[in-house]
Amino acid sequence: MGTIVERTKADGSVVFVAQILLKQKGKIVFREGRTFARRPAATSWIELREAELRKPGGIQSVQKAKAQRYTLADAIDRYVGENEKAIGRTKAQVLRTIKDYEIAGMDCEEIKSEHIFEFARTLRKKVKPQTVGNYLSHLGAIFAIARPAWGIPLDDQAMKDAHIVAKRMGTSSKSAQRDRRPTLDELDKILDHFTLRTKKKPVAAPMVDIILFALFSTRRQEEITLLRWEDLDEEGGKVLIRDMKHPGEKVGNDQWCDLVPEALAVIKRQRKVKAGVIFPYSADAISAAFTRACPLLGIEDLHFHDLRHEGISRLAEMGWSIPHMAAVSGHRSWVSLKRYTHVRKRGDKYLGWKWTPLTLPASGT
Repeated sequence: MGTIVERTKADGSVVFVAQILLKQKGKIVFREGRTFARRPAATSWIELREAELRKPGGIQSVQKAKAQRYTLADAIDRYVGENEKAIGRTKAQVLRTIKDYEIAGMDCEEIKSEHIFEFARTLRKKVKPQTVGNYLSHLGAIFAIARPAWGIPLDDQAMKDAHIVAKRMGTSSKSAQRDRRPTLDELDKILDHFTLRTKKKPVAAPMVDIILFALFSTRRQEEITLLRWEDLDEEGGKVLIRDMKHPGEKVGNDQWCDLVPEALAVIKRQRKVKAGVIFPYSADAISAAFTRACPLLGIEDLHFHDLRHEGISRLAEMGWSIPHMAAVSGHRSWVSLKRYTHVRKRGDKYLGWKWTPLTLPASGT
């Protein structure tokens, strides 16, 4: 009944496909196949499965067991569907992408560390090691809870082992910290561009104000779009950031952050429209507008998120202490802010900047 077919993958590695086909009266009544990295493993699986099938009622028993099996894709769907926490856009996209790979079609109980590492190697052909590391991290969250939560036999230790191997082999790595900061000339080009766009299309998102607010408040783009007037403590000079990004928690991770005078001035210039949202625009629209503008202006490798890094760097250059910076940025761990301690104190480079009038309190306030 069983056969083994040797196949060479695109990367030159060899796998062994074990197949079992059973016919009765010329009709196929049972078919099953598994892929193994080694021929002896494929042979052992065939021998074990054939022994099961020969037992009285063996075919029905095996078919029932197969029906109760979960593939990795099934586990991913269940994780996304039953997770009571909001899954971020990036994580959701990563999990959807993983379902397109061969490993997603494997039975959970048969996924070993070598299969996960092979998946990582396949990814590495398309993306950087940092991205591979992110994929394994997001997938690891499912491996960690599948067995205790649902009884799905995903081996958490196999994931941990594969992660270690991938790092030591250079297949994956931690995300590198970006140190890209926009120059004043680059910011001038961007803000001039969006000023002109607003004149031509007044209903478009006020990107000048959004960029200035992101720069001085150090807020992420998604946080900006969720700010509500009711979350503003104008007298105290602070704002409540709801569901702030955090390695362990997201939903319910609300935190008050200080607003520097420039950021507060930008908020006070906004009109109160659309259900109390201060900046009633989507994070995707803001990101897309910024991303499209930079190449048009000859600005390379600048992301909207780099404005947050620039804003924190500015505070460091002004001589602010780590606790003082953390009160603005929202960092709960000061370890993340130690990277700014090397920044030399130069004062505020934005003094006298041509866009400064837009960050000053309106007369009479």
